[in-house]
Amino acid sequence: MPELPEVEVVRAGLAPAVAGARVSAVEVLDERALTRHDRRFGDFESLLTGARIAAAVRRGKFLWMPLHAPSGASHLGTRHAPAGASHLGASAEPVPARAVVGHLGMSGQLLLRTPDHRGDDRHARVRIHLEHPAHGELRVDFIDQRTFGSLAVDRLVPTPDGEIAGFAGGVGGDWERLVPSQVAHIGRDPLDPAFDDAAYLAGLRRRTSAVKRVLLDQSLASGIGNIYADEALWAARLHPEQPASTLSTRAARTLLAEIRHVLAKALAEGGTSFDAQYVNVNGQAGYFAHSLNAYGRTGRPCPRCGTPIVRDAFMNRSSHRCPRCQRMRRPAQR
Repeated sequence: MPELPEVEVVRAGLAPAVAGARVSAVEVLDERALTRHDRRFGDFESLLTGARIAAAVRRGKFLWMPLHAPSGASHLGTRHAPAGASHLGASAEPVPARAVVGHLGMSGQLLLRTPDHRGDDRHARVRIHLEHPAHGELRVDFIDQRTFGSLAVDRLVPTPDGEIAGFAGGVGGDWERLVPSQVAHIGRDPLDPAFDDAAYLAGLRRRTSAVKRVLLDQSLASGIGNIYADEALWAARLHPEQPASTLSTRAARTLLAEIRHVLAKALAEGGTSFDAQYVNVNGQAGYFAHSLNAYGRTGRPCPRCGTPIVRDAFMNRSSHRCPRCQRMRRPAQR
């Protein structure tokens, strides 16, 4: 499943092509791609067609694009800017009330293509045709082999903490403190400037469940999935099944630091690609897979001590760890 680094690579690739572009047409090729779309607000195609995209924004594994309604149209609605909203880069247009929001699921891709692209589209689910003032006609294709991903037009709501909703590459506007309603419950990711370290560490150490399970809880911190949880736990020398509540303050801080290091390194290397399902908007693979220390390395020597990496069943998936470096620890004295 694409995690924070992979989704950020997609966001960064989409941003210059979609910001300021008008949606000229929408093709829904497979309704299963719209499972998160609430049709009470209108059909997906009508809500998107004619709208102008303000930016590409990400929180954790979610990606969204705020929508300015077409001139004279009211179907997308408008809203007042939240208190304290920045007007840097904002226009005189009403504040967007809705956004198109995407989750890539297990195998989803958002690919930039020319309007006349002809290729293997067996797994194309949605096509969004754009007219960009600088780049001309473009197309964004949502490709999803396993159909666990989704697109939706969703209403925007103020962020609960009043801070900027997500990462938009430095682009700002009256929409920046608005978040899609289906993303509002998602925690901030560890690379977010508004991430609250103290609150996260306290929440982590209150949980009695396995520390890896806590890392995968998107309501506490978003963007961490199976790959980067295994890598961060290996770097912090923690057993995936270690109860989070038994971690010392020092161990918890070390873990958070390693999470950030792993995510930042993966982002710098374009994410992790094991097959053709993990690519950027141009179809290119990331190369962080060559830097993995634990994930997917069953039977291979631990880069730190040489002990073969083992694979354990965990929550209907797998954990990878070094049995020597990542032993269960005694509960910390509080």
